[in-house]
Amino acid sequence: MQIIKNPDRNSWSELIKRPTQSVDSIEETVVQIFDDVRRNGDVAVQKYTALFDGINSKVMAITESEMSDASKAVPQELKEAIQMAKQNIETFHTAQKTDKIEVETMPGVNCWQEKRPIEKIGLYIPGGTAPLFSTVLMLAVPAQIAGCKEIILCTPPNKNGAIANEILYTAQLCGVTKIYKVGGIQAIAALTFGTETISQVYKVFGPGNQFVTVAKQLATKYGVAIDMPAGPSELLVVADDSANAAYVASDLLSQAEHGADSQVILVSNSELFLTNVETEISKQMALLPRKSMAQKAIDNSKLILISDAQEALDFINAYGPEHFIVCSQNEALFLEGISNAGSVFVGNYTPESAGDYASGTNHTLPTNGYSKAYSGVNLDSFSKSMTFQKITKEGLQNIGKTIELMAEAEGLQAHKNAVTIRLNDL
Repeated sequence: MQIIKNPDRNSWSELIKRPTQSVDSIEETVVQIFDDVRRNGDVAVQKYTALFDGINSKVMAITESEMSDASKAVPQELKEAIQMAKQNIETFHTAQKTDKIEVETMPGVNCWQEKRPIEKIGLYIPGGTAPLFSTVLMLAVPAQIAGCKEIILCTPPNKNGAIANEILYTAQLCGVTKIYKVGGIQAIAALTFGTETISQVYKVFGPGNQFVTVAKQLATKYGVAIDMPAGPSELLVVADDSANAAYVASDLLSQAEHGADSQVILVSNSELFLTNVETEISKQMALLPRKSMAQKAIDNSKLILISDAQEALDFINAYGPEHFIVCSQNEALFLEGISNAGSVFVGNYTPESAGDYASGTNHTLPTNGYSKAYSGVNLDSFSKSMTFQKITKEGLQNIGKTIELMAEAEGLQAHKNAVTIRLNDL
């Protein structure tokens, strides 16, 4: 990894670039597949599953017997770990429930807001090189708490045409019953338009590769909402000599092993610490089963020396990391000053993988700088805020003249008349 020393602000725009393809280079493929799925439904979905996943099968839905067999195959110790993670995620997301908000804005004018669940949601669970059953927990648990009526899960099949036992067990644990062996662009297209087998949904959740990210963005053009543009994983760590170099290296590698297009960055005020972390990365990576993939991500990553703490904070906010770890004696500055991050991890004993699995926070987070405008998935992601109002006779007399004047000034006479006709009766 290259050590970049005190980079000039003018160079930051280059440093914060992600190692991803441009949308333009992907969008044409996504548009073509969307059009095919919209016109040809299941036939198109099966065609692309054969093309991209090498699986020729007309059966996409998971059966009850497959669910049962998967549950039996998962070791009891892992089941208990999944159950503990589920409990923590439930605890954190249940705490996010809010009560009905009601206020009388002026005498006789009553306004209130209530939450309503999104009725039909689609969960995309990445498979590929690492079937992320933890993502099932992160999406299905808050969906259940919110009260979503229909939860559809799509995930790509493995080379044997099956779904990982852990994904099926976790889905079953969370009450998900509609599961389909479909991944990639074709899964997002199926959830967007609906097919003979897969129902159309109102909102799609879940991370994925660059193709899935662009597919989700295209889905919004057809009236389907998405959680956020969540692409390849990324992590930024700010650390000084008070941090443990081995710990920091392990955190950087934990995200690097997600995929070749992941990115990890270390910012420090100590050149010696950067060098020590670099040494630790080499030592630890040699022992990783996914070291070739981690190496590709490390090649896209950076060690950055920034001597001034405020300058470091400004750089981090410009980058807007998905995951942000703070291991610094100047902890308060970074915690109070961070504006753009998906999720923040504080101190030497808070590994990023805790948030990935079991602490309770959600791991579906904005990447590629989208943390500047997007939140990570939370309970509110699965519901809508609806407003209500009821105006009494007294209330209309109090507010009516204001409405009439404003409507007339905008040239909307019918708006004014809707009030005037009532006031005349009063």
